Amino acid sequence: MIFKTNLKCSGCVAAIKPALDEHVGQGKWKVDLTAPERTLTVETDVPEEKIKELLAKAGYRAERLN
Repeated sequence: MIFKTNLKCSGCVAAIKPALDEHVGQGKWKVDLTAPERTLTVETDVPEEKIKELLAKAGYRAERLN
């Protein structure tokens, strides 16, 4: 799954890292801060809504691109 996010910097990524590592798995996700959409790519069976919820709890939003 690929999501467009409002993550802006490595501090933002650090804020979501604990939750994503716990629920998705370390090394199963990555953020591309150089992409215009600041994409979050996730390789998991975790439902899309759960990913969005994890980001929302940290104060960020995600919109699925694919």
